[in-house]
Amino acid sequence: MSPSLLRGPVVHTRPDPKELVARTSLDWVLRRVPVRTHERGGGVLGREWGRPVPVIDLLRPQDFYRRLADHPKLAVGEGYMAGEWAPAQGHDLAEVLRPFAAQVGSLAPGLWRTVRRVTERARHRRGTDANTLDGARANIEAHYDLSNELFATFLDPTLSYSSARFDPTRPFAEQGLRESQERKIEAALDLAGVGAGSRVLEIGTGWGSLAIAAGRRGAQVVSVTISSEQLALARQRVREAGLEHEVEIRLQDYREVRGQFDAIVSIEMIEAVGEHYWPSYFGAMDRLLAPGGAIALQAILMSHERLLATRGSASWINAYIFPGGIMPSLTAIEQVTGRHTTLEVTERQHFGRHYAETLQRWRATFVQQRDRVHELGFDQTFVRMWEFYLAYCEAGFAVDYIDVAQLQLRRPGG
Repeated sequence: MSPSLLRGPVVHTRPDPKELVARTSLDWVLRRVPVRTHERGGGVLGREWGRPVPVIDLLRPQDFYRRLADHPKLAVGEGYMAGEWAPAQGHDLAEVLRPFAAQVGSLAPGLWRTVRRVTERARHRRGTDANTLDGARANIEAHYDLSNELFATFLDPTLSYSSARFDPTRPFAEQGLRESQERKIEAALDLAGVGAGSRVLEIGTGWGSLAIAAGRRGAQVVSVTISSEQLALARQRVREAGLEHEVEIRLQDYREVRGQFDAIVSIEMIEAVGEHYWPSYFGAMDRLLAPGGAIALQAILMSHERLLATRGSASWINAYIFPGGIMPSLTAIEQVTGRHTTLEVTERQHFGRHYAETLQRWRATFVQQRDRVHELGFDQTFVRMWEFYLAYCEAGFAVDYIDVAQLQLRRPGG
């Protein structure tokens, strides 16, 4: 992403009252959140906490306050992308974001909240997040078709772009990411009851690791993706594994699949579906699941209260990382399946803190591979965008603002 795509602050010839409101609002927040902010030039926002707390350096404070006044909800991410702020020396990006994530629902003072609502409504009306057959493909291409080589710079050799599952009986630091991703894959296949002879549908191929693992169990696998980049590499990996007779990778939307399957697996696909299309997503699985079959769904979840509070709003993640996406709540999944399908959630396995660990490792590797990312044609704004994305998500999982779970769905009596 070129820096020119970032909205620059409006240049003012005299102090803008909105800047003063933004600075006052930020100071209000920082008196309630254990973070200190140092302005270049000597100013300090926040209060003394009597203990060490994370520190942020505002490198271009006036620019950041203008951005904050114009687009409150997007300003933190955009400001980082533009180099207007950074963690102080010795402080980590996720470290400075965690205290905000822990109190995100109660931070905005009344005036800021009002400005934010007006801003979000205006921006949302200008956008289009329809995950129709064509819209869904365009949204997926915007993220997953960036470059297979880009994802390879920071993912483990399984190329799993979803939360790992670490062994909870051992310290996470002692466990490799590859073994923990393989544990996640095997757990999902177990939850769906995949074995020799199973007819398996995977919705959302990724780069093929789960389909290959299912094929090695002796299952007959159909895996669908709408990412042409993922399709090509997944097919190559299937060939290299010698599983072409067991695994078929298709460029196909889940709504176009026909047939009956004993097991359906979908790993962190629901977040890209869009709330309006959740009935279609679960309806397709209900239609495709054979009698007595099971579904394993790995989903990033937020609380139902937060879902109701944030639905329809324009977030930084939607604007820059996952257009058209929204995280469900477990309650929403149960409501949609109850109203539109014969399915019900029969098992829940939560492991949100495992995702914080996964993201921390991805980000550390991504930063180490910064030069390689630049060689692939991605500029500094893009690199900072992805650093913020990975740290932002890590902070959310670390404080339990968001969660991840593997869910089993069946028909009653199935």
